[in-house]
Amino acid sequence: MTYEPVYTRTPRNAFIPSPVFVGIVAIFAVSGVMTWTHFGNVKVDVFLFIVAGWLVSLCLHEYAHALAGFFSGDKTVAERGYLRLNPLKYTSPLLSIVLPVVVVILGGIGLPGGAVWIDHRYIQSKAKDSLISAAGPLTNVILALVLAAPFLAGYGSTDLVVLPSGQLTLGGTHPEFWCALAALAFLQVTASVLNFLPIPGLDGGSIIAPWMSPAYQRAWALFAPYGFILLFLLLWQTRLSVYFYDVVFWLSEKIGLDQNAISVGLELMRFWKGN
Repeated sequence: MTYEPVYTRTPRNAFIPSPVFVGIVAIFAVSGVMTWTHFGNVKVDVFLFIVAGWLVSLCLHEYAHALAGFFSGDKTVAERGYLRLNPLKYTSPLLSIVLPVVVVILGGIGLPGGAVWIDHRYIQSKAKDSLISAAGPLTNVILALVLAAPFLAGYGSTDLVVLPSGQLTLGGTHPEFWCALAALAFLQVTASVLNFLPIPGLDGGSIIAPWMSPAYQRAWALFAPYGFILLFLLLWQTRLSVYFYDVVFWLSEKIGLDQNAISVGLELMRFWKGN
């Protein structure tokens, strides 16, 4: 018996951004202005700016998956609220939002989150299946280029002076803002690279999975839940982390990001640490 998809009616407000997402964008914009104007505790401003910006990128990443799925045939993503950019609608808010934010705060790395759920019975081609998985990390690539655009255009330069103690002092115009923006762009680069790794459970693994034989797909799916664990082991327990950061900083340099500015931005984000 063949499976016949039954499409339901798309909700009228399916593409209207949720109040949750609008609120996150508002925090991102306001904290950006606060960082630019040096309002209050600038470290707290940078923290809000980077975390809110990272949350926005997580929402857009998952939205790209859902949007690609919608136009590839799975109209049920609209019913589940994935097209409203509401992070609370994701299949696992803990993996999609909480864990990536914690890792960004503590480790300064853009860890991929859990994905939206796509009903692959509606997807009629391998190419579309791969495109759905690729849409998320491609969004991170675009965001990295957008955030790095001021640096590529010659703006956002900061005077970073290394003291004999090894500490960096800031100079120039609005240095905290530019360092925070560089750090946020850097997170997009790390997310892009990580998401394209061919590991079960990650977008990179899902891109190649449709082209495998059914037997290999079943084995791949069996290991998918452990993809995050494998990623942690590879990055924190092997020399792969060295190669990973070499690649990430090389790519960051190619789009105009300064490694010292990135380091300062990530350090400013940790406002609870002393000078």
